[in-house]
Amino acid sequence: MVKLAIVVPCYNEEEVLNETSKRLLSVIDKLVHNNKISPESYILFVNDGSKDNTWMIISELHELNDTFCGLSVSRNVGHQKALLAGLEFVSDKCDVAISIDADLQDDVNAIEEMIDKHAQGNDIVYGVRSSREKDSFFKKHTALVFYKLMSALGVETVYNHADFRLMSSRALNALLEYKERNLFLRGIMPLIGYQTDKVYYKRDARFAGTSKYPFNKMLSFAINGITSFSVKPLRIISLVGVISLIISLISLIYILISYFSGNIIQGWSSMMASIWFIGSLIIISLGVIGEYVGKIYIEVKERPLFNIEKTLFKDDKTKL
Repeated sequence: MVKLAIVVPCYNEEEVLNETSKRLLSVIDKLVHNNKISPESYILFVNDGSKDNTWMIISELHELNDTFCGLSVSRNVGHQKALLAGLEFVSDKCDVAISIDADLQDDVNAIEEMIDKHAQGNDIVYGVRSSREKDSFFKKHTALVFYKLMSALGVETVYNHADFRLMSSRALNALLEYKERNLFLRGIMPLIGYQTDKVYYKRDARFAGTSKYPFNKMLSFAINGITSFSVKPLRIISLVGVISLIISLISLIYILISYFSGNIIQGWSSMMASIWFIGSLIIISLGVIGEYVGKIYIEVKERPLFNIEKTLFKDDKTKL
């Protein structure tokens, strides 16, 4: 039987943790009872520098039942890095790892089907939303645009998949070989290869609390995903430059014809419009180039992604 670790990144989740722990423990107990996973399986809550009582609740859960384990990073590092911290921590302490958010939007009952898919030989099993009917009009369509844009730019992703997935120990170790600092895990996963499958489920509304991904964070996440996996925006800039050059040559020919025919018209408005247009293109182009240069700057410094402050684990005699 496989030893399962469920990794749950948490940021200010005091309102949902008790319910989340109950549901996940119920899944663990059911799978153990059905002889699908080892009794040594566990749940790891990763505290991402929460400012509320999240870590205190995790500590209390661990005292009551050591199936609940805890990992606390020293400060808020963001969802992707906190998740990676948890996956790295369990990499040598499990046979299979499943990542899931604490807000109970992902269906915990899909975990059993993931385990079954793994038993069939799959190293990675993606949890995929079956629909977006509960999303707002804005969120539904911006998500669609995001996935289509990623595909157009040559980035391989799984449509309607976030970070609810199963990974075998082999896939997990392969993931840890990717050393980039600008993390976009759902873009890295398809690069790993190995045999994969999908489990479809209905995504619920958040059980309690507020979303940790407002529009500005979603936009930043999307930009990070695009610029971390595709250089096509840079090529688009080159293409726009070529098009602008062609337009400029056509305009030059028109100006010369007008000059020699004596048909010169003063065009202040068109000149100003052209200046503003070209100026905007230059600024946007510099911004895109700056995004890539900034990523290079972050990567070459090779700073650690996170620092572990505290751990709570089974038979851990050196709790920090």
